[in-house]
Amino acid sequence: MADTFYALFIAWMVYVVLIIFIIVIPAALNLSLGARHLYTRFLVKIIKYGRSSMESNNMVVIEKEGDALKEQGRIPRNRSIATLQREFKMTDACDFFRSGTEAIIDDEVTKRFTAEELENWNLLMRNSTSKNMGLKVTIIWAIGLFVRYVIFLPVRVTLATFGILFIAVSARLIGYLPENNFRKFLSRQAMLVGFRILARGLSAVINFHNRQNKARGGGTCVANHTSPIDAIMLACDGNYSFVGQNQGGLFGFVQKSLSNAQDHIWFERSEMKDRITVAKRLREHVEDPSKDPILIFPEGTCINNTSVMMFKKGSFDIGGTIYPVAIKYDPLFSNAFWNSSQYSMVHYLLDIMSSWALVCDIWYLPPVTREEDESAIQFANRVKADIARQGGLVDLIWDGQLKRTKVKPELRQQKQEDFAQMLKVD
Repeated sequence: MADTFYALFIAWMVYVVLIIFIIVIPAALNLSLGARHLYTRFLVKIIKYGRSSMESNNMVVIEKEGDALKEQGRIPRNRSIATLQREFKMTDACDFFRSGTEAIIDDEVTKRFTAEELENWNLLMRNSTSKNMGLKVTIIWAIGLFVRYVIFLPVRVTLATFGILFIAVSARLIGYLPENNFRKFLSRQAMLVGFRILARGLSAVINFHNRQNKARGGGTCVANHTSPIDAIMLACDGNYSFVGQNQGGLFGFVQKSLSNAQDHIWFERSEMKDRITVAKRLREHVEDPSKDPILIFPEGTCINNTSVMMFKKGSFDIGGTIYPVAIKYDPLFSNAFWNSSQYSMVHYLLDIMSSWALVCDIWYLPPVTREEDESAIQFANRVKADIARQGGLVDLIWDGQLKRTKVKPELRQQKQEDFAQMLKVD
């Protein structure tokens, strides 16, 4: 029995040493051996082969014929009430029924809070598409299942745990040092190392573009929001002061650890409702160029990697320079969207770590400032449009909080008024 435990211990030590030398040290030094990029290119070939071996699912598409409420041919306007009563038919309401059906089928808001739809199977989903698998594709899928869960998942969990522990321990130790430039330098380097190791645990393959536009102290970095790991992706390439609500559990542990070494801004739930208090703390931070730039996700909720929804104006009303960032994940390798109403954070992270990879493109856009005659809302919309354009995302005007709340009564009233105008009589 002792020999068995000794052999297991030796195997574990070899496993740990290999991970440290092959993955952890290159990640800490921001070096790439090229294996991840070769791996993703190989995956593309495998997935393409799987697609070509399966019949494409037939999809019924209902095409919209325009906004029915704007059509005037079916129900003539400016008629007397007597004529309306005499000529009105039930079929006159068909246009409005059709418009309502189209709105339900092609709801551009609700579908932003579900996983992004793929044109073809990527050998990850195991729903109705799997019934079309042939023998070869079934074998490829089974091999991939074994590799992802038996080989990749344990390694990635180990790396993620090591990264979190490194951040927590190094932040705690740095917190004991006196406030000076050396402490700031040490904390910034330690956080970069920790987040890079953590990103490797999430199987991240990140492509950064236009690094000359990276955010600087005294500014605010704003980005579209797909998942809490957006912050990890950006923190692999620079230091930021995170902004958010105090959390419990794993999030709370990470928040407390980070606050030991850096200037992050965490709010209590009661403070989040006080916009004046929040704006004051943010303004004081951006007025100090020695502090790291603030990182904010103005949408306030996670969107499914296909669009950008309304930016809250508060982030654009605190002054300073805005550094926009566009983040786009490749859905071919994994689903990066976190549906917080359906999955816990632990469940979500396990899904990410058991996927093929987390491939991400990050574009740093040129810094912008608010113009003299521009309101905070106009400024926010301008930045949002730039991010959507760069990331190839759909630019939507809707508030992302519709994920949790109902449509405002005035919006429903507007539709009712449109219908009433069609029946208006002199």
